[in-house]
Amino acid sequence: MQALNLVLLCWLATGCATSTTERLKLPALTTVDHVDLPRYLGQWYEIANFPQSFQRNCFATTANYALREDGDIDVTNGCRKGAVDGPEDVAHGRARVVEKATGAKLEVSFFRPFWGDYWVIEVGEAYDYAVVGHPSRDYLWILSRTPTLPPAHYEAIVARLAAKGYETARIVKTVQAP
Repeated sequence: MQALNLVLLCWLATGCATSTTERLKLPALTTVDHVDLPRYLGQWYEIANFPQSFQRNCFATTANYALREDGDIDVTNGCRKGAVDGPEDVAHGRARVVEKATGAKLEVSFFRPFWGDYWVIEVGEAYDYAVVGHPSRDYLWILSRTPTLPPAHYEAIVARLAAKGYETARIVKTVQAP
């Protein structure tokens, strides 16, 4: 019961807070024109993110997406606590496409009935990397099909995020297993 109360308190607090988009008077966040969902499914490695309390002390973070029979997506996020060889921590959730025309706007839930926006704001032509954000610009994940990205590729992504109004000084790289 305490966990539910904490979730409700956090939800209410974030609903009252001013988002980065509002605070900086930024234009609405845009997504990619189209996400080919079958190509997007599978395993992704987290390259970097905006730190969130639910990912505190996480290393070697991954996300796995699998299509469900009902058309929704099973989401399995995992990380190692404390170190890349630490104990595994796994969270299971569900995603649903909310903008069918593009497939780029999804919602994810780990604590139903609460759903959060999951917008694909950048994806590589070969679906080798993706950038996921939130319309508030308060959440951000840079993902790759491999545990690392070439430094020039990573820096180019960060530069494009700055141009989209993201506070790139908040980005923290995720330590992945060698």
